[in-house]
Amino acid sequence: MRVLLVEDDVDLSRSIVSGLRAEGIDTAGVATCAAARESLLFAAHDVIVLDVMLPDGTGYELCAFLRERGIGTPVLMLTARDAVADRVRGLGVGADDYLTKPFAFAELVARIRALARRAPGLLPEQVRVADLDVDLTARRASRGGRRLALTAKEFALLEVFVRHEGILLDRATITARVWDENHDPFTNALEALVRRLRAKLDDDFEPKLIHTVRGGGYRFSVQP
Repeated sequence: MRVLLVEDDVDLSRSIVSGLRAEGIDTAGVATCAAARESLLFAAHDVIVLDVMLPDGTGYELCAFLRERGIGTPVLMLTARDAVADRVRGLGVGADDYLTKPFAFAELVARIRALARRAPGLLPEQVRVADLDVDLTARRASRGGRRLALTAKEFALLEVFVRHEGILLDRATITARVWDENHDPFTNALEALVRRLRAKLDDDFEPKLIHTVRGGGYRFSVQP
């Protein structure tokens, strides 16, 4: 599991990051909205723990930004504000849960794990990227009006890509979603699967949508 913590209190951030890592949760901490947006555009996360008051904006604004982009990663709002109106506002902009400071660390861990078990919920079931149309419910895809004959694994990879459009995905993140967390990300199975999907999705079409980032992984987008 990968968690992004957006918290500008240095001591609290270090404590949370250290504690979550001790629980076996891969956690990165950033202190600003700008740093969070950059991190979210270049890596996939399973849960975002988001403080409300940040130096360059608010957690409400950042959460709204994510939802407007179709990023359905579960968000846990973490704040000293406990008024009902504040909780309603957070949920209104797309947050999934709300935890008031001070909090018991065990509760934070439990809420993060619960959110991570939820399937992504905000991406429309009908997705269009360039001339690619993907029906996530019927598990069908077509490009330029031509139906793509995809295997179950090829569609699973395509679903990971469209759910993280524009985000750089590393090998471990992709393999954990297409296979499971015990799959070895350093085998050539992923490359072979990407080649097969490219042959059906990109070879006869423009623009190319699957981009290899040397040393980083893959990005699915209209622009490289």
